[in-house]
Amino acid sequence: MNKVILVGRLTRDPEIRYSQGANAMAIARFSIAVDRRFKREGEPDADFFNCSAFGKQAEFVERYLKQGTKMVVVGRIQNDNYTNRDGQKVYSVQIMVDELEFAESKNASAGGGDGSFAQPAARPTPGAAANDGFMNVPEGIDEELPFN
Repeated sequence: MNKVILVGRLTRDPEIRYSQGANAMAIARFSIAVDRRFKREGEPDADFFNCSAFGKQAEFVERYLKQGTKMVVVGRIQNDNYTNRDGQKVYSVQIMVDELEFAESKNASAGGGDGSFAQPAARPTPGAAANDGFMNVPEGIDEELPFN
């Protein structure tokens, strides 16, 4: 079985391209930084993973993701090893994305990514309440209610 689940932040804005041909498909490439659970002095605090998404997933990436967005990435690991022009073997690993989810709310990510959470916006107050504690429903909106 080849399955990986990562939670991290995008290190830069994603790169989006479209394949050529009659059925052009979106291709998104991005990298995420995943904090290490145990940190040792002199070692990096995070690992960086290159990810690729295709089709609908790539279109989602194009629309909604930007640098700093915290994401859950589910996919598989693929080796992208090759020999460069100097004849040296280059070893590379790529995460091929199967699923993407936001790992925090938009309000939390707007806090600057420093771990602090933004205060929720004040809720609008409902109209005048009846004496029995229930809110008065205006006449003529019966078709908008989920029950009758």
